[in-house]
Amino acid sequence: MTANNTKWFYLVFLAIVWGSSFILIKKSLLGLTPLQLGSLRIIISGLALFLAGFYSIRSIERKHWKWLIISGFIGTGFPAFLFAFAETEIDSAIAAVLNSLTPLNTILFGFAIFKIASTRRQVLGVIIGFIGTAILIASGADLNPDQNYLYAGFVIMSTLMYAINVNIIKRYLQHVRPIAIAVGNFIPIILPALVVLISTGFFNSESLHSDRLGLSLFYVTLLSVFGTALAKVLFNKLIQISSPVFASSVTYLMPIVSVIWGLLDGELFSPIQVLATAIILLGVYLANRRKA
Repeated sequence: MTANNTKWFYLVFLAIVWGSSFILIKKSLLGLTPLQLGSLRIIISGLALFLAGFYSIRSIERKHWKWLIISGFIGTGFPAFLFAFAETEIDSAIAAVLNSLTPLNTILFGFAIFKIASTRRQVLGVIIGFIGTAILIASGADLNPDQNYLYAGFVIMSTLMYAINVNIIKRYLQHVRPIAIAVGNFIPIILPALVVLISTGFFNSESLHSDRLGLSLFYVTLLSVFGTALAKVLFNKLIQISSPVFASSVTYLMPIVSVIWGLLDGELFSPIQVLATAIILLGVYLANRRKA
């Protein structure tokens, strides 16, 4: 498989895995609080990564640890909690759509802070994708007037963090192995996550005997192992073999998967949102099309 085909395979695979993450968050919240969900997601993902690649820590140079710690908190730690809080009020599909702001923020931060150049075509593609996202958001608000869209701010905050994280990996961790980046990210955040989990009273007898706890733990385990641990390694590799803008374009495709799951779960989706999805895909094409 050529490098170009490999990056597209990673992109599609991550879109399916991460697109399914939003419905898993929604289902996990049936028996867990947002703080418990965020903590468990970090702990389970961290343990899975430690088992698979703890040996890779030896390959990390001292100069990389500062960026790995920052990347761990802003690329995984804080967003795990922010998305959990967001989905207590907004639909899983809308959360995925809002997540599509990441490529726009990636370009802005890449140019303004990290001096990573972007072409006019990339900027145009991201803007078109953003317009499609805005249409999806507006129509979603019309369909669900009872939802508190202030909670959408948690998702927007996460997209800002993701954008910075993508540029950090590309600029400062380009030559670190993807599995080493993933394991290194979780070393500074797993202990704080455990402290948060204990503080929620998760280990109290009343919580452990909840009727919904077992199924919620099943969902959060799927979310952690596939949607966080495995996907994080593949995403780090994707950033290294492509560009920050291409890698973050996975958030354009994720809403399609998320909307399908949302429909199956009884969430609403209008014809206007179908049009908006087509606009988003056009943005992906323009942002990644090579010059003739």
